[in-house]
Amino acid sequence: PQSISSTVSEGVDYLATHTSGGRLFLQTDSPYIAIKGVEPYCGIMHNMPIFGVYGFSVYEENFYMGTIVPSKVSIPADGNIEPAQVDRALEGEDVNFEGIRYFRNKGTHNVNLLFPLYNGVKKLYIGVKEGSSLCAVNPYSNEKPILFYGSSITQGACASHPGNDFVNLLSRWLKTDVLNLGFAGNAKGEQEIADYIASLSPSVFVLDYDHNAPTLEHLNNTHYNFYETFRKKHPTLPIVLLTRPSFEHFPDAAARREIVKQTYIRAKNNGDSNVFFIDGETLYQSLHREGCSADTCHPTDVGFYRMAEVIEPVLKNLLNLS
Repeated sequence: PQSISSTVSEGVDYLATHTSGGRLFLQTDSPYIAIKGVEPYCGIMHNMPIFGVYGFSVYEENFYMGTIVPSKVSIPADGNIEPAQVDRALEGEDVNFEGIRYFRNKGTHNVNLLFPLYNGVKKLYIGVKEGSSLCAVNPYSNEKPILFYGSSITQGACASHPGNDFVNLLSRWLKTDVLNLGFAGNAKGEQEIADYIASLSPSVFVLDYDHNAPTLEHLNNTHYNFYETFRKKHPTLPIVLLTRPSFEHFPDAAARREIVKQTYIRAKNNGDSNVFFIDGETLYQSLHREGCSADTCHPTDVGFYRMAEVIEPVLKNLLNLS
């Protein structure tokens, strides 16, 4: 909410308008689903396709039907290809686009529409064949979402489209709702964010922000406090601590991992049996790690898939326990 984001930082206030993790579920007997998206112009990114920035990924159940995106997004006149920050009201030049996807078979279709990772959405129109049914559907049996707080990797960089970041992969695999609080470059463990997250009621909390801590000292001064802030409000709820996956390219990765691990050890020593640690160096696994990162920092689709493979059994077990 803006009442929270505006108190944290300009970056968080801007990124709070992005729809990463947003999903729309609907059921229809139409032979097709059509959409029109209206989004603010936010430039283009040097390391992500417009599919991930502007696109809506369409699934029938778990079958990927493609991503509906603008046919092109122009580079601004000044040549700056970094995303242009827009104000909270998402005012400015609009990007309008539309597309249609036909279902493979006749009958009733459960559609999962995944929202853009690195942009906001001003308007969304849904089209079906005239006379067809259209209704909302809830595919989740768990009432409470898994809550993720983290960096640009949590937000979805550099997935090729919204369906392929690890948070959305885990949501589909586990058939569980998720809340994505990924703030690219701006997840710094601020107390305002810790207090807000502690006020929520998820099924599992995944804490993963060591990438964005400005210094080792900052991470050391905030990480256990973030854990403790949440734990005081949720004495028994499972907490999973993650560290960065892109390990070999960052000299301080081991030191940052150690700080996060010390939070885990300290919590365990204090009697917390519901805190868990996943070593980020294991997330890309061992074979052909060079294919897991787009720019030495952010995962490719392969990297996200491998991350989800490692994290899934931990979350699956915790969901069963809770």
